[in-house]
Amino acid sequence: MPKMTFVSADGKTRTEVEAPLGLSVLEIAHRNDIELEGACEGSLACSTCHIVVAPEWFEQLDEPSEEEEDMLDLAFGLTHTSRLGCQIKMTEELDGLTVTLPSATRNMMVDR
Repeated sequence: MPKMTFVSADGKTRTEVEAPLGLSVLEIAHRNDIELEGACEGSLACSTCHIVVAPEWFEQLDEPSEEEEDMLDLAFGLTHTSRLGCQIKMTEELDGLTVTLPSATRNMMVDR
């Protein structure tokens, strides 16, 4: 089974997990108790599953949709390799994918 690695925001902790084909990075995080919020449950209505993809993996991903780019604009700590975890589906080609969790998230879905 493919694997992927989550790196903590401070870079001190690396957690390698099994990454079943077809599941999103967000779903894989939740299955493994990785703290990746996903407030909209993957419906592309927030940016709380923002992750930073390791540069060596970024070019292997499909281009983000316009909707994903719009949500990324709301993400805290946006980088040039930022993506939404709900939009990256695991494939054989992504075996070994490494992503870093951001230091904070912005949840625009919280009632004010």
